Formats: sequence, C-alpha cells, structure tokens
Amino acid sequence: MPTKTTKITPVTTKLNSLFVSPTQVIQGEGIISQAGKGISRLGKRPLLVGGKQTLELISAHLKPIFKQFKLTAAFDSYAPDCSETSLKNLTEATQNHQADLIIGVGGGKALDTAKLLAYQQQLPIVTIPTSGATCAAWTALSNVYSNQGAFQYDVPLSRCPDLLILDYNLIKAAPKRTLVAGIGDAIAKWYEASVSSGQSEATLTIAAVQQARVLRDILLQKSVKALDKIGGEDWREVVNATVLLAGVIGGLGGANCRTVAAHAVHNGLTHIPAAHHALHGEKVAYGILVQLRLEEMIQGNKLAATSRQQLLKFYEEIGLPRSLEDLGLSQVTLEELRQAAIVTCHPNSDIHRLPFKVSPEQLLSAMVSTVGA
Repeated sequence: MPTKTTKITPVTTKLNSLFVSPTQVIQGEGIISQAGKGISRLGKRPLLVGGKQTLELISAHLKPIFKQFKLTAAFDSYAPDCSETSLKNLTEATQNHQADLIIGVGGGKALDTAKLLAYQQQLPIVTIPTSGATCAAWTALSNVYSNQGAFQYDVPLSRCPDLLILDYNLIKAAPKRTLVAGIGDAIAKWYEASVSSGQSEATLTIAAVQQARVLRDILLQKSVKALDKIGGEDWREVVNATVLLAGVIGGLGGANCRTVAAHAVHNGLTHIPAAHHALHGEKVAYGILVQLRLEEMIQGNKLAATSRQQLLKFYEEIGLPRSLEDLGLSQVTLEELRQAAIVTCHPNSDIHRLPFKVSPEQLLSAMVSTVGA
C-alpha cells in the first residue's frame, strides 16, 4: 500500500531587523593606540572622513598604526555638511583611493557622513568620536542636511558600525560645551521614548524605555559632578551614557523609541540660519521643553509641567538653553519662527508620534513659552 505524503507549505515570515550595537566596542584612555589590529582586520586602504581640524588632530594618533600594520590611508573632509554634495565628493574620493574601509572621526555630522558613505559603498565602517556630544558613533542611522545645514531627511542603515573606538583622552580634549550638548541629546531619550512607546507591550521596547529612564537618572545625578571634574569617574560614566547607552536605547527600541517632538523641533530650527551656531544637543534640549510645554497646553498634563520645571533647574546648573533667547535667537523674526514651526509639523515629522495633534500655531506658542510658569 503506497505511503501517503503530506505536502508542507513553507511559511513566509517578515523579518524586522534590529541593529542593537556595533560589532565591537573598545574603550579606555589612549585606547586608540591599541586599535591597529581591529582596524587592519577590516581593511587595508582606509579613507578617513572628518572635519579638517579633526583629521589633523587624529593623524598623529593613527599614522603610527597605519605604518605598523602596513595600511595605506587617505584623508578627506566632509565639508560643507553631511549633505548630498559632500557624499558625492566623498564617493569620488573613495573610488579614487580604492578604499576598502571607511573611518569616521569627529562629532555627529562627521560620523553620520562616514556611516552613510560606507553604507552606500558597501564598505566596513569604524567610528571614532572626538566628543561626547551625540551617540552617532553607535547608531545605524544618518541624518542628511543641506549644504547650508538645514535638516533634509534621515537614512536608516543596514547595520551599526563594525568597530567603535572610544578613547577618553580624545573626548577629554573636546570643549566642555560638547558634553553638555551630549547630555541634552541623551536625556531626550526618556522624554521621547516614554511618550511614543511607554504603553508598548513588546519586550524589547519595554526594555528600551526602561533603559531611557535609567539614562535620565544617571544624567540628572552625575552631570554636575562630571562637568566639575573633567576626566573623573563621574565624567567617564556620563560620557558612556551619552555616547554608548543612548545608542543602545535606539538599537533596542527601533525608530519609534528614537525621536518625537524634541528632535523634530531641532530639525525645524536648523532651517533658521541664526540657529546654526547652536549644537545639535542644545537644540534638542530646548526641544524637550517645547514638547513638555505642548503636553501641558494641549493635554493639561500636570506631570509634564513638573518635569519641565525640574529640567529648567537642571539646565541652569549645567548650561543648557532654556529658551529661544538662550539659543541666541532673540532677534529672529516671527516669520522665521513660524516657518520653523511649519517644517517641524511636516506630515512626515516625528512630532506626530505625540498622542495628540499639533498645529504650527500651537507649536509656535510652546516655543516662545518654555520658561513660563
């Protein structure tokens, strides 16, 4: 009697990829001098991408490594910005050098440019942050700006960096203002993730939101001491929080955990030329106050009012901007502010992750009243 066979139909499952962390992270004082093996494993003809001054600074650290491991390196600036123009020029430089590895050195925009270039050219990427201003050295995301510095769009990348080199000696040499800005950028994780994802029942999203709360508490407790003693134990933990832990949260929680109104306000402000001198994290920190003000005004949220007052005191202690005036925007016209509000409320803006609708007029009211009672 013939055996009856059962046809098995394959089940197609949609895969939602999470890019939680770099493949390798090495950290320590002077650790860059020990990074040669890790770099040489990824490529033999690196192209270094950064600002002109940063590339000059880093070359003294990296040239001995390149010589020891017989690497042939080229250096190129990402000027004028992390823009399509810069990416086009750097693509040509990559091809001319026959680069098989990209190394990004510097702050957020330099690292975003290097990551996106590596993604487009399908090359390995090493990130070397030179300040604690952002978590860009960690994340699988790049923001693209115009040549004039106005935010255009972001690009999710296919992976986090292959190697992150966190040398505390490099971070220590950066202006204190950069770490203050990094604190503003990092602390936003809690105020944004708790709103966008606080009710989620997904395990990793819950973990991301709780990590954001831990991150906030670390920064509230340690930032003042960290800034008073650059290079001390608290300073190191705050750097770890702004560069590393902030990146973990975005990796675990995905796009919905990354940004809401605070970063959306930043994006809108980049369309005001007078705001270009302010650092990314400074604009984001101000954006948190705007977000909390919106929750107060539109929802009547008393907890948001309490949180805003707590942050106003914290900002004053460490030097983060509390108002448009603090951002140096006291002389901007109402029309410029209105245009920034319109950009912030664009249909694809992250501000729409708030649990209520926001109009440009409401946003404008919040922007001018962040210090109000």
